[in-house]
Amino acid sequence: MTEHIDEELAPRSGINWIRLAPWICTIGLFVIWEIAVKLFDVPYYILPAPTRIWGAIVEFGPALWRNSIQTLWTTMAGFLIAIIFGLALGLFIGWDRRIYAGLYPLMIGFNSIPKVAVVPILVLWFGAGWVPAVLTAFLISFFPIVVNVATGLATIEPEMEDVLRALGAKKFDIMTKVGIPRSLPYFFGSLKVAITLAFIGSVLSETIAANSGLGHMMLTAQANFEVPLVFACLIALAVEGIGMYAVMAWLEQRMTGWAHRSGFSQ
Repeated sequence: MTEHIDEELAPRSGINWIRLAPWICTIGLFVIWEIAVKLFDVPYYILPAPTRIWGAIVEFGPALWRNSIQTLWTTMAGFLIAIIFGLALGLFIGWDRRIYAGLYPLMIGFNSIPKVAVVPILVLWFGAGWVPAVLTAFLISFFPIVVNVATGLATIEPEMEDVLRALGAKKFDIMTKVGIPRSLPYFFGSLKVAITLAFIGSVLSETIAANSGLGHMMLTAQANFEVPLVFACLIALAVEGIGMYAVMAWLEQRMTGWAHRSGFSQ
């Protein structure tokens, strides 16, 4: 099935339209953006043209690079902590249906708290800087990992458990031989969602209590009315987010390719 689709989208000339589609759409977006701004004479302080944004990227390149690295570092630090705690907590919650029923409502309640309300508390505890950014990235990104891992373990059919127990399998055997392998697609799939949320958490904290990072740079640019620089920071965030999402999607395909019938990358 996948081969037939690929043959239709990739003609005999050898052009792979699936790989080119993101580039074509992105370039087309910026071209339309540039034309629309020029055509309707939109002021740069409302919506700067891509060429003006590129000028800001060139002008503030070193500072933009330095703050991008800072945001990437805090995001990845919080994301790695979220993987460790999210995987451990997901396994614990999904290990037993009674634990799942008891703790899952608490997890939903915690996730319902706006993280922007938590940042001032983190600043009060740890002071302004990179620590609140790392912790905010962790708090906002670990919930999808917990939910997906716990859901993967909870999808074991009771009939299958009964059969395995009848064959002499213990609870530990059922979880390690069936539950955990079944939850792997859920886990690696959740990483794509969690990494994007981690960026949101880092930037959110940087705009409130930080002296570096893209969030802080955007706040400073906004105060100085440097609108093109604000959009340059947004584009830098988008590039980092797309790059890390692609890494997570590649990791998912490498580790759980057996669980996907389609050849399309997500």
